[in-house]
Formats: sequence, structure tokens, C-alpha cells
Amino acid sequence: MKFTDFDKTEAYKNLSNLSEAGKKLDFTRLMSPDRVAAYTAAIKGKETLVYNWGAKKVDDKILAALQSLADETELIDKYQALLEGELINTGEGRKVLHQLLRSGAKSATGKTVSHESRDLGEFYQGELARFLSFAEKVRSGELGPAPGKSFTALAQIGIGGSDLGPRALCIALENWAAGEGIKTLRTEFISNVDPDDPSRVTASLPLDQTLFILVSKSGTTQETLTNELFVKEKLQKAGLDPAKHMAAVTSETSPLAHNPGYLDSFYFDDFIGGRYSSSSAVGGLILSLAYGSDTFRAFLEGAAAADKAALERDILRNPILLDALIGVWERNFLGCPSTAILPYSQALSRFPAHLQQLDMESNGKRVNRDGKPLAYATGPIVFGESGTNGQHSFYQLLHQGTDIIPLQFIGFKESQRRDDFTLDGSTSQGKLNANLAAQITAFALGRPGTDPQNANKDFPGQRPSSLLYGERLSPWTLGALLAFYENKVMFQGFIWNVNSFDQEGVQLGKVLAQKVLGKGSEGSGDPILDAYSDLLGV
Repeated sequence: MKFTDFDKTEAYKNLSNLSEAGKKLDFTRLMSPDRVAAYTAAIKGKETLVYNWGAKKVDDKILAALQSLADETELIDKYQALLEGELINTGEGRKVLHQLLRSGAKSATGKTVSHESRDLGEFYQGELARFLSFAEKVRSGELGPAPGKSFTALAQIGIGGSDLGPRALCIALENWAAGEGIKTLRTEFISNVDPDDPSRVTASLPLDQTLFILVSKSGTTQETLTNELFVKEKLQKAGLDPAKHMAAVTSETSPLAHNPGYLDSFYFDDFIGGRYSSSSAVGGLILSLAYGSDTFRAFLEGAAAADKAALERDILRNPILLDALIGVWERNFLGCPSTAILPYSQALSRFPAHLQQLDMESNGKRVNRDGKPLAYATGPIVFGESGTNGQHSFYQLLHQGTDIIPLQFIGFKESQRRDDFTLDGSTSQGKLNANLAAQITAFALGRPGTDPQNANKDFPGQRPSSLLYGERLSPWTLGALLAFYENKVMFQGFIWNVNSFDQEGVQLGKVLAQKVLGKGSEGSGDPILDAYSDLLGV
């Protein structure tokens, strides 16, 4: 197994030779009902998540070259090595084991994964059992803030991966739980060190019935600990004991571990990166508290199904690998700088924000795994918004702007609540999906203007898109969707030969902020830093 810079591979040369022809591929020639029906692959299990690439700028020749790229760069072998606990995060000298959180006691390939004589699969399963049991005690009222009282609200205190993924997932399942008649607890999140964030949340909650979940792997995250103390002060002023209103999610070596200041503490380790931690107690505790342990188990089943589907070597039968390869084709050979995530589901309104971190923090790298500069583009800019809201926002640029931006649509046949309204012969869900079908077609085929003197009515088309869809957004489908993107980012990182599992780019700003806060009357020693901090009254 060899890690090589992308531009040193034979596949890179072959794809470069195809790039000019690829840019000229004409959707009006390519597109047909048969193509749309045939260019499909699925993740299957208890439910199904389908990937359709009929509106992508690829033909059979390009797909064959992408298969050669996957084979030459040993993508499946590298994925198997990651699953089985080989040291993949070279920047920090760590294993990468978020998939092990959802595959049971053994890896998706059936292997035991150990570190320093500890069976990590058993450790993760043990923590899963502990926090699911804790959640059921809270939901049943067995564990409450005081005798005869139950928790009715939750607030997670964390930032980055401790906030974005869990927040997106909790929002995604709120309507599903209501549609299923599942008892729910209200959920809020506190992430920003801006005092207006914790102030708003604490003012809106019944503090005497709220369980706060503090999430920090290191136990030293400045923003999170500041917000924890803010919340504790609010609880104390309300005459409440913070220790009876707080649980912690952290590592076993952090200052928060085994701390009597919390109802309980749940653990994950350095092999679970922050942006990949939603399958641990970081996301699992609040999801299980809000919607029940069965809901979180179904989420893990969906994620595990996607992890297994990603092991297929034939790219036409592996939707995750294929999407990763097409993304590389678009980024490196079609020259597309960005990717838009467009879920036609209000429940996924915060999912693009999570994917921004997942993708841009993972593959936003300019050096390879050995620290040497790269001569080709790596991770794209990722942004998005739920449809149909986005249509009334930035779709103008997507349709008629000077940059071609590949689009990733997500849709579902049914609404989560199954509570709909009919107007003019169609339901609201029907109108939503009609808009989705219309947008895919309009982006691909465009429309020539009818007035030669009025070119602003021309739609050039040739805008590539994919579609991920299922019957209904459920916990299983959500888990599969999350793992789809986690594994896509991993495959692209392997191709670009970057370390997708560290994030040195976030460190410098933290260091400088500490210099400002500790500068005293003599200043920080950095005149530019002091000048800006003086402008802001620090």
C-alpha cells in the first residue's frame, strides 16, 4: 500500500488527457430517460439510500478512467487499513476509528481493533451501552434534577465537531419523531463564546428541568469552558446545584473525567476526531436523550450500512466511492472551485453547515501527508441551503454565473410528519419534489433565450448535479447520509494524498487569541495584534 501525490499517478495523466473533451461534453446529447434510470447505485439495508449521477458530466470513458484511478491509488485497501486500526492520521500519530463506533465490537471487515492491549471495539460498545442506559433513565423519569422532578429540556455546550454535527442531526430528526409519536425532550445548543448565545439559551429554558451536556474531548476548550461557567452561574443564581444538571462527554484523561461535578461522564478517545464524532456520545447522548435509544441505534445501523457499502471495489456499485471520484474529476480536471449541498428537506437545514466543517477542515490542505507542498487543487469550498429556500437566494449565480459549481441534491419521497396540504391538485411535498426535479433538469439542460437582444434570459445549462434520495428521512437514512459524506471525504483525501484527520489550520488563531487575553499593560509583543485588539476594546 503506497501513498503517492495525485499528479505522480498514471491515472492523473489519463484524466488530464480527457479533461478538454470532458469540459465539452454536451448534456443535451448525454441526457436521456434511460441514462437517468441506469446511472444509479444504492446503499441497502433496513431502508435504502439511492445515489443518481445521471446529470453528472461523465461518460463511460471517463468512468473507466475513474475506476483506474481508484484501483491505482488503492482506495479500498487504504480504507480497509483504516477500518482495521492502522495508523492513518500521520499528522497526530493516531488511528482513525469513527466507523468502529457503529460496526459493533469488530471492524466492518470483521477484525478486532486494539491499542496498548485494549480492545477498542469493546470499549466503544461499553460506552454506548452506558450512555444509552443513562438516556433511558432520564427519559423515564428515574433520573431527574430533584425528587419527583423530570428533565424536560436539554442543552449541549460544545463547539466545532461537538456542536455542528449533533445540532444538525437533532434538528433532522425532530419532525420524524413527532410524526412517529415519539416522546421528545426539547434540545438547544450553546457553542459561541459570544455571551449572547448562552444568555439567549438559558433565558429560554426552564433551568430547574434542564440537563446540560458539556462536550470537550480535551476538557480545556476555551469557548466551551467559558460557556460552562456562564451556565453554572445561571443555575446557582436560580438556587440550583449545577452538579445535578450536568453530564460530561470527554476523554478519560481530561480534567472533566471522573468528576463529581457531573451526574455522569461518558468517554471517547483521540482516535475519534471532532468532526467525525457524531456516532459517539458527542452526538449519541443528546440524540438518545431527545428521541430514545432505539432512535440512535437505528442511526448507527444506517451509518454501518454505508460503511460496508463503501468497501465495494466496482465504482458503479459503490455510490460513495463514485461520488468521491466524480468530485475529484470536477475539482481537478473541470476546474470547479466549489460544491453546493442542496437538501430539499427543511429537516436538513443545518446539514450543509456540518458538511462545511467535515469537508473543508479535512481536505483543506496545501501539503501532502509528508508535509511537502502540493502542485494541484485539493478540497473545494462547500456551502449550501435547504430547498426551496435556496432557489430564492443564491441559485441565480448557480444558473447564470461565470463559475460552474457542481450541485449535490438530497431529497425524499415522503415528508417526515406525513402532515400535508393540497392546493391546485398537488400536495406541499409534491410541490417540493417538483421543484427539485425541475432544478436538476434546468441546471443540466438550460434553455436558450427567445430574444437575441435580451441575453439575460439565456440559461446555458451544462451545470452538473447528483441526487441522493430515499423514501423518508429517518434515523437509518440519516446515519447512511452522514457516513456517505464521511467516507466520501476520506476517499478524496486518499486521492489527494493529504491527511484528512488533523486540523492544524485552526490552531494559530487560538494561540494569538490567548496572547491578546494575556497581554496585560505591556501588550502581547505583536504590534499588529495589539492594534486590532485595541480597536475592539480587548
